[in-house]
Amino acid sequence: MPQLSLHSPTGPLTVSAEDDTIVALDWGWGRDQEETPLLRRACDWLDAYFDGDTTPCTLPLSPYGTPQQVAAWTFIRTIPMGHTLPCAEVARQASVTVADVVTACSENPIPILIPCHRVNMEGCADYDADTYPGDRGAMDRAFLRDLETDAPDLD
Repeated sequence: MPQLSLHSPTGPLTVSAEDDTIVALDWGWGRDQEETPLLRRACDWLDAYFDGDTTPCTLPLSPYGTPQQVAAWTFIRTIPMGHTLPCAEVARQASVTVADVVTACSENPIPILIPCHRVNMEGCADYDADTYPGDRGAMDRAFLRDLETDAPDLD
């Protein structure tokens, strides 16, 4: 599986692709580096994102999950940068349960690109903020939300 790593303010990140779609984003430096045009585009988008660019992510993503998780992730990708929605609202608009949203955010294989950090989990009793996939869990989630809130081009 081709993968390409980059440095970020949250630590090293590795993006993995399969069949011309992104399937994973992990914290840490991948062992086997293989640059493809798609992985280069993903790393370029992430570099720009961390530099404050507010261009939405339009990369092809194929997260592996249950149909409910995929429905939640598909909706979460529509939440504009710098905005958040309550978990219950995400569940309603994605036509899944709150528990499905909590599970989708806890098991997100492509964090940042699928921006679960834009889901406000207050009031979701089953959500543990430290399950956010970054090396520092809740701190990485808060960093991403602050990064987007402080971006200069937001409406």
